[in-house]
Amino acid sequence: MADVWTHTVWTVREGREDDFVRAWRGMAREVAADMRMRRPPTLLRDRDRPNVFVSFAPWEDVDATSRFRSSEIFRRHVSSMGAMLEKLDAHTLDQVVTHDG
Repeated sequence: MADVWTHTVWTVREGREDDFVRAWRGMAREVAADMRMRRPPTLLRDRDRPNVFVSFAPWEDVDATSRFRSSEIFRRHVSSMGAMLEKLDAHTLDQVVTHDG
């Protein structure tokens, strides 16, 4: 069965980028230790818009993504990031093709 991915676009208030990266790292560390993930989550930064970040992670199934998004870990960390964020746009995606297929 193909992986299910979470993909989130985080738009951060200008000047709060470093704070956000530290907060996201803390969340990612805790999630990776507590949840069953295919690989640790990844955070990317937009070169043209340095206050826009994209995160993604593969999960075993859609139930795992639901457990993650309804978890105390997710709620606590996203709540603490609230003052740093202008916008959070989260998606759940089904993998269709990989590099080998």
